[in-house]
Amino acid sequence: MLTFEVAVSFFSIAVLLALAPGPDNLFVLMQSALWGRAAGMLVVLGLCTGLIGHTIAVTAGLAAVFAASEAAFTVLKLAGAVYLLYLAWGAFHAQADVTDQARPARQGKAQLYRRGIVMNLTNPKVSLFFLAFLPQFTHTARGSVAMQTLALGGLFMLATLLVFGAIALCSDLLGERIQRSQRAQRLLNRIAGVVFLGLALRLAYMQR
Repeated sequence: MLTFEVAVSFFSIAVLLALAPGPDNLFVLMQSALWGRAAGMLVVLGLCTGLIGHTIAVTAGLAAVFAASEAAFTVLKLAGAVYLLYLAWGAFHAQADVTDQARPARQGKAQLYRRGIVMNLTNPKVSLFFLAFLPQFTHTARGSVAMQTLALGGLFMLATLLVFGAIALCSDLLGERIQRSQRAQRLLNRIAGVVFLGLALRLAYMQR
C-alpha cells in the first residue's frame, strides 16, 4: 500500500502537471469560457473517465514488468526517462498561444462528455506518461505493485478533477488570464519542464 508521504508527494506533482497548459485543460477552458461552467465540467468528467482505461492498462503492464527480469525493468525505466526528457524539452520550448480563435460550434451534454472520454483514450501519450511516471512511486516492498498503481491512478484522476474542475468553474477569470497571457503560459510551461526533468532523473536512478 502507498504510504502517506508517497501519496502526498505524488498528488502534489500531479496537481502541478495538471496546471501546465496542454490540449486537455485548454479545451476545458475554451468550452467553459464560451458555453459556461456546466459544459466545462462535462468535458472534465469525460477526461477523468478516460483515465480509468489508461490506469487499468498501465497497471497490468507494470505488474508484469515488475514480476519479470531486472533487464526488462531497466529497459522500461530508461525508456520512460527518455520520454520524460522529451516532455521536458517540449515544455521548455513551448510557444505561448494568445491568438484569438474562431468560436467553435456548441455541443450537446452527451457530446461533451463523450468528447472528453475519446480525447483521453485516443491519446497514446497518456499511457506513455503513466508508464514513465507511476513506477517512480511504487515499490515491491510495499506490497502489490498493481494495487499501488491503481491507487496512484485514482490520485491522478482526483488531481485532474480538482484542477480541471477549478478551471471550468473559474473560467471567467482564469480563462482570460491564461488564454491571453504569454507570461502565465510561459511560467506554467517552465514549471512543467522542471518537474519533467526531475522525474526523468529520478526514474533513471530508481531501483527495482
